[in-house]
Amino acid sequence: MRTWLSTVVLLGIMGASSSATRAAELLVGNKSADTVWRLSLRDGRRVGEFRTGEAPHEIAVAPDGRQAVVTNYGDAKTGSTLSVLDLVDGKPTRSIDLGQHGAPHGLRFLPDGRRVLVTTEASASVLIVDIASGEIERVIDVGAGTGHMIAVSPDGNVAWLTKIQAGTLSRIDLLAGVKTIERPAGKGAEGVAVRPDGAEVWVTNREDGTLTVHDPRTLAVKRRMSSKGFPIRVVFSPDGALAYVTNARAATLAVFNARSKVPVASVPLSRDDVTYQPTMLGNAALPIGVVVAADRPRAYVAISGGDRIAVIDTQRWQVIDYWVTGREPDALGIVAD
Repeated sequence: MRTWLSTVVLLGIMGASSSATRAAELLVGNKSADTVWRLSLRDGRRVGEFRTGEAPHEIAVAPDGRQAVVTNYGDAKTGSTLSVLDLVDGKPTRSIDLGQHGAPHGLRFLPDGRRVLVTTEASASVLIVDIASGEIERVIDVGAGTGHMIAVSPDGNVAWLTKIQAGTLSRIDLLAGVKTIERPAGKGAEGVAVRPDGAEVWVTNREDGTLTVHDPRTLAVKRRMSSKGFPIRVVFSPDGALAYVTNARAATLAVFNARSKVPVASVPLSRDDVTYQPTMLGNAALPIGVVVAADRPRAYVAISGGDRIAVIDTQRWQVIDYWVTGREPDALGIVAD
């Protein structure tokens, strides 16, 4: 199936630097501003901005760091595009039209760096999309319940998909192009991540206030831990030692030892001296997206209701800075130097 490839405007605050000299950056998707900001990881200064489609929801950075892809969710009826961002040469942003596959949300690069996996809620599918050509190589039916977030195995052969309404985790054989199994995780299953060694899949169940650890083959629940306050995302540290969970209602970042499953820290992210914007949880800080640096002791959390990034020292487990963003930051990505 072939899609149309169109070109939209790139709004550049500063021109892209060469790959040899560019500094590390944090990419921030501003959901209510239809932009992705480029922030310096050194001091949070804005060094660039991309226009995207409507309501950018997730960001995936290519393994080589030369481009990033954004899902443009829209209002769940109007969104049906991906934005492709050139992080090196400053070429205009490209838009890939997904056609009937509306409300794209979950997003991951495959290990080859040229294709992405995309969940599309309107068509209850997972797509494999070639970024260079804009071609949809495969459409995988994942059934009722609308898949939301997705994770992929280190070898790129398997993916795992969460369904919020169904409260389930699904396993997808990417080589065969079929969903092989779907099992309960917890009410409001949303965030999902695979441990870097591929040995476990972790899911945040926001309505239950739990975190479940699943066998990657059978999806059996091996462990269920408490993470109160609407756990909405989970990511691993690059070495796989720690798991980071954003609790949206509690406005905390919970940290777990990925081996022992024991809580390590709980970092408060809300401030009494800040007036927060309306969010899906009312006027609240609403932390959502989280990423962890590989080369420095830092984690970064998008505070959607505060239009800020919380910068967290992962040695002292303290917020050490807040960086300004556009309206309603959500998805994050790190571009290494």
